[in-house]
Amino acid sequence: MYYTYILYSKKYYKHYYGSTNNLSKRHQEHNKGKSKFTKAFRPWEIIYYEEYETRSEAYKRELFFKSAEGKKWLKENNKI
Repeated sequence: MYYTYILYSKKYYKHYYGSTNNLSKRHQEHNKGKSKFTKAFRPWEIIYYEEYETRSEAYKRELFFKSAEGKKWLKENNKI
């Protein structure tokens, strides 16, 4: 399975949108500073995720979340 996820940094009020095939491992990597962008804004918590059968589906959803339309959808549906 593949996942599209949203992380939130309470300390810095930032969101991060990503996709992966191992949600738990990826979350740990973000909190250990192994991701260039997220390293400076630790700690992160997973606030939302969706599950997909293919990598391409998960990545398309990640791109949607990063768009203005996607952010609007997330707010309207109380995801962020």
